[in-house]
Amino acid sequence: MSMPWVFLHAIKDYYEMPWLLSQYKGLKATFNITSPLIEQLNLYKDPLQNDYFLSLWEMHPSKLDDEARVWLIKTCKSTQYETMIKPIAHFDRLYHQEHFNDEELIDFEILFMLAWCGNYLRQENTIVKELFKKEKGFTQRDKAQLLKTLCSFVETILPFYARLQKEGVISLSTTPYNHPILPLLLDMQNAKRANKHTTIVDNPMSLREDAIEQVERSISLYEETFGVKPTGFWPAEGAVDEESIEIYKERGLFWIATDEAILFKSLEDQTRSKLYKPYKFNGMTIGFRDHGLSDLIGFNYRFKSGNDASKHFMQVVEPIARENEDATLFVILDGENAWEFFENNAYDFFTALYQRFAETSWCKTMTMDEVSKLKNTGILEKLAPGSWIHGNFDTWSGHSEKNRAWELIFQTRRDVDHYSGVISDAVDKKIKFHFLASQCSDWFWWYGDDHVTEFGLEFDALFREHLMNIYRLLNMQPPSDLFMPIISHRSTVSFLLKPQTSISPLIDGKISNFFEWLGCGSVDESKLYSTMDRVRGPIEKIYYGHNDKTIFLAFEGDMAALEMSSLHLEIIIEETNEHLNFSMNINTPYSDEGTQLAIGERLELGLSKSHFKDYSAVHIRLEIVQGNNIIQTMPGYGALFIDLDETYANNWFV
Repeated sequence: MSMPWVFLHAIKDYYEMPWLLSQYKGLKATFNITSPLIEQLNLYKDPLQNDYFLSLWEMHPSKLDDEARVWLIKTCKSTQYETMIKPIAHFDRLYHQEHFNDEELIDFEILFMLAWCGNYLRQENTIVKELFKKEKGFTQRDKAQLLKTLCSFVETILPFYARLQKEGVISLSTTPYNHPILPLLLDMQNAKRANKHTTIVDNPMSLREDAIEQVERSISLYEETFGVKPTGFWPAEGAVDEESIEIYKERGLFWIATDEAILFKSLEDQTRSKLYKPYKFNGMTIGFRDHGLSDLIGFNYRFKSGNDASKHFMQVVEPIARENEDATLFVILDGENAWEFFENNAYDFFTALYQRFAETSWCKTMTMDEVSKLKNTGILEKLAPGSWIHGNFDTWSGHSEKNRAWELIFQTRRDVDHYSGVISDAVDKKIKFHFLASQCSDWFWWYGDDHVTEFGLEFDALFREHLMNIYRLLNMQPPSDLFMPIISHRSTVSFLLKPQTSISPLIDGKISNFFEWLGCGSVDESKLYSTMDRVRGPIEKIYYGHNDKTIFLAFEGDMAALEMSSLHLEIIIEETNEHLNFSMNINTPYSDEGTQLAIGERLELGLSKSHFKDYSAVHIRLEIVQGNNIIQTMPGYGALFIDLDETYANNWFV
């Protein structure tokens, strides 16, 4: 493994999630564990042999060459700053350094690992607790001791899931072996069926045999790991079509889950109440997740206290229970990436939410195994192809970079099919491994311009390396195409431009004068989607700046979606926790005490600096709200920083 994300999430999330649930009697949930996760967790029985990052981390810094040292520091600095680095004082100090001597780097490495240790380890593991008390001045012996205890801990994760499943506390599911978008393997035309405007590769080919093998390998590994066959699947990225359902059914699966967008594309009657029950298609039970509620947890609640977030969640859920008899609500979300954006790894949120569940008589939690046995189910005559993102497959096809990756897979498959030499069973097995790995959805996720990561070039190289290895196994020279990077080098900070000069625009909701917003800062919300995705709200771009009296904000996007009279714009000032609330009624522009709001071609706001008179700099967050529903939280990365004392003198010129 080149990167340590599995290990880091293992010590932070993979044990902690079911552990938190198990602390509350009667609570139940379903967890999905993929085959690559199982295989990688098992590799930590020999971490230094199997994890490149840990092999560097374990070495004394004096033994690292310059390239390895730079890469190690880069990876350690990729940790979420506000919630994981800043709370550890010495880690925060070191984070801002450009260069480290050997003693400082040892401290930085250990504090990085401690920052990733979850609440379970911080509360229960003696060595982790002792190292937190030490704070700094760590040694190589400390590193060795920490690594040993963490690897021993990782070995307990899968047995813990197996025990909770046996006790009926949880259901477990899995995903096709290498996390492929199965409908695209079966038929690339599914991309056009889900979105007729999508451009697919020329001359695609069906990889149906690979699709079946992805499913069968996953079932086999699951049974080997947990001692029983799986009863359900979370298709990778919730990607479904009718043919994949048949493949699952033929292999003894009873249920799958996907997104509400698929349900509404499959039904003629698309009223919201249709969502709150399981459905059967071709005998397969399907749970369709409530996208909005799932995203509240995944994206919005990190900005609220655990108590406020859990209270809000129950307030949103209660009307569903009241208005829909015997309702079943599916809340399904990423089980790992969200929590590093919450304070305390979401411990306060989970404990508050689970306590509310335990005390609420009108709501009970169920596993998906229990759901599959319910009598109150709907029947689907057809199932639309699509995924949990927008109900289509555009995240994995359509863009020139994504399509180029598919072309290389098809080209390699055709070259192997036309190979006239003898292939031994051992070589054939290795070739198959690389083909299945190249079909993983993650490669396509990072191609195109819809998601951004500072490790994009590394992902690109890893993808092409799988295909190159196939040619090498056949003693053939890989085609020159495979040596050419697919991905364009894109900066991860391109979504944010800081203001260059003071501005004084007219607040009229119109794009009337090029010069009035010239020099403002901007946030491109469309470029803020990384390891997770969400319903992309109506606002796509934010402009901001200020003069000596006023902070100015402008929002552009789908203005038609903002025409509901009940919408409000809420501004949260983090320094004071003050909430400013403005009606977004287009017919009644707001103007009061130096603050103005107008909606037309775009939404524009002039906010009096009187709200910030005791501060030289502020952090603000913005929410578009309808009743209890949070339509969009902005900026997507956290809070908008505004330096109120900035004069822009460095930008002046004559």
